[in-house]
Amino acid sequence: MNARSRTNQLLYQAELLATSSVGEDEHTPSRQMALEEGALALFELALESLLREVTEHARLSEHRWNVLLASDGPALAELQRLRDLKAEPESWLNWLAGQLERLHSDEGAARRASHNPAMITVGGQASLRQQLLGKLQDAKREIEALRETSLEW
Repeated sequence: MNARSRTNQLLYQAELLATSSVGEDEHTPSRQMALEEGALALFELALESLLREVTEHARLSEHRWNVLLASDGPALAELQRLRDLKAEPESWLNWLAGQLERLHSDEGAARRASHNPAMITVGGQASLRQQLLGKLQDAKREIEALRETSLEW
């Protein structure tokens, strides 16, 4: 399997997990959290696969996203484009970076739904699952554009 195929496979698997049914039993909240965090972990693997894919000509020894997309990372056009995207507050990559930081922290990224009637909820706030599915779609569009410009080089 080549890097492009692996990236596509990981994106598909992340989407598959995010759309999986959680069932209706006492394990539903835990299952939902596991599916969300599993999908985020696959999204992270897809990002690193993408970085391998678009930088293969540079023969980099490191492919961790937080290293390559750091401001002092390698000076490659593809990476700079992704760094710029990561700096945009509404971008899928900015969202993903924030979620991955939470995922790797002690608190995790997934949250249990609150059933406390005393708590005030914020209307219109999408669930992690909904956000994840939207950002996966945004990422797929951006990845196709990135691949096109990468091929031109």
